[in-house]
Amino acid sequence: MKIDPSAKIAADAELAPDVEVGPGVTIEGPSRIGPGTRILAHAYIGPYTTIGAHNLIGFGAVVGYDPQDYAFTGEESYTIIGDHNLIREYVTIHRGTKPGSATRVGDHNFLMALSHMAHNSSLGNNVVVVNGALVGGYVEVADRAFISANCLLHQFIRVGTLVMMRGGARASRDLPPYANIDDTHVVKGVNLIGLRRAGFKADQIAPVRQAFRILFGRRANLKQALEEVEAEVPLTPEVTHLLEFIRASKRGVAMGPKQARKDDEF
Repeated sequence: MKIDPSAKIAADAELAPDVEVGPGVTIEGPSRIGPGTRILAHAYIGPYTTIGAHNLIGFGAVVGYDPQDYAFTGEESYTIIGDHNLIREYVTIHRGTKPGSATRVGDHNFLMALSHMAHNSSLGNNVVVVNGALVGGYVEVADRAFISANCLLHQFIRVGTLVMMRGGARASRDLPPYANIDDTHVVKGVNLIGLRRAGFKADQIAPVRQAFRILFGRRANLKQALEEVEAEVPLTPEVTHLLEFIRASKRGVAMGPKQARKDDEF
C-alpha cells in the first residue's frame, strides 16, 4: 500500500492492500476502498462511501460528501462507486439525502473535470459525463449515455441508454433512449454514431429511426404517435424499449424540434 504520509485516513476506513493514496488526501470512515484504486492528491472521500476496484479518483475530487439539500440532517446515507471508473480532478459526488439512500456510479464510467453528481443520482455503465456537466438530484442516467460539456440535468429526470446530449444542452424532461438532444430537451434525431459504435446493425437501427420520425420528427400528440408506432413499426427489442421508456415517464418526455434542420438525424 502506497500512502503519502500527509494523508489523513480514519481508523474505520478499510483500504485494500494495493490502494494508492496521494498527498493531502482525506478519507473519512466508515468507508471501503477496493483493490487497484488510486486516490490522487487532495481528494476527499466521505463517510459511508464504498469504492470498488481499479478506480481513479482525481486531484481534488470530492466523493461522498454531504448533499446540498436542506432536508439533510446528518443521517447515515451512502455513496457507492463500482469498478474501473475515471473520476477526474475536482469532480463532486454527494451522498444520498434520506436515511439509507445512496448515490450510485456503476462500472467503466468517465466523469471529467468539474462535473457534478447530486444526491441520490445514479449512473449506469460506460457513461461519459464531460467537463462542467451537472447531474441533479435523483437523476437516473442509463448505460452508454454521453452528457456533453456544461449540460444541465434537472432533478428527478431519466436519461435513456445511448442518449447523446450536445454541449450546453439542458433538460427538465425525460430523454428517450437512442436520442440526440440539443437546446432545452429537444430531440434532434437518433444518435446514429453512438448506436453504430455500440455494435447496432442496420436492421436494428432502421426501425428505431422510423419510430423517431413518427414520435419526434414533427410535434404531435404523443399518445397518438405511440399508437402509430405500434401499428406501423416493427416492434424490435429496441423499439419496444423506447416505447416502454416513454410510457413510464412521470415528468414528460423530450419533444421534437419545431422545425427540422438539415443536420437532424431522423
